[in-house]
Amino acid sequence: MINSQDVKNGTCIRMDGKLYFVIDFLHVKPGKGNTIMRVKLKDVVNGYVLERRFNIGEKLEDVRVERRQYQYIYKEDENYIFMDQESFEQVPIEKNKIIGVDFLKEGLVIDVVFDTSTDTILLAELPVKVELQITYTEPGIKGDTATNTLKPATVETGAEVRVPLFIDNGEIIRVDTRDGSYIERVR
Repeated sequence: MINSQDVKNGTCIRMDGKLYFVIDFLHVKPGKGNTIMRVKLKDVVNGYVLERRFNIGEKLEDVRVERRQYQYIYKEDENYIFMDQESFEQVPIEKNKIIGVDFLKEGLVIDVVFDTSTDTILLAELPVKVELQITYTEPGIKGDTATNTLKPATVETGAEVRVPLFIDNGEIIRVDTRDGSYIERVR
């Protein structure tokens, strides 16, 4: 158990039978009354974000989590097979537990978050930025760099990303895996 005033970003708690990560917290001292904690929580399973208020000293059930490095090997049916970087053990992970699965390519090393009490996989997170090659996009026109117009482009994983007009087939770009947005061209 953990006191509500001891939560920090990244703390994992169990509440109402579900697991949540703390993504933001704030001590609030109203004009009169007791100090409260305003906490933003992200559901581990489906990613919903909710805000809750806790009184100072309120007990919360904390969950010990551990992050381990795994390398993506291949896809088998609906599962993605990953290899532990230390023991070389292969582990299947369901598609719905992988954040940013559309940008997952072979050989990519990701963080897998485990509940240490039950040794179950809670989720798998890709790095925030990944480099991917453009496999198809409409040809760019020379001089189309002044506008902020975007066009669709397909990357090597099959996902579609909106890119600037000057990007061509075969170029490597950096993509944000959280929202699938174009960041920059890699030279």
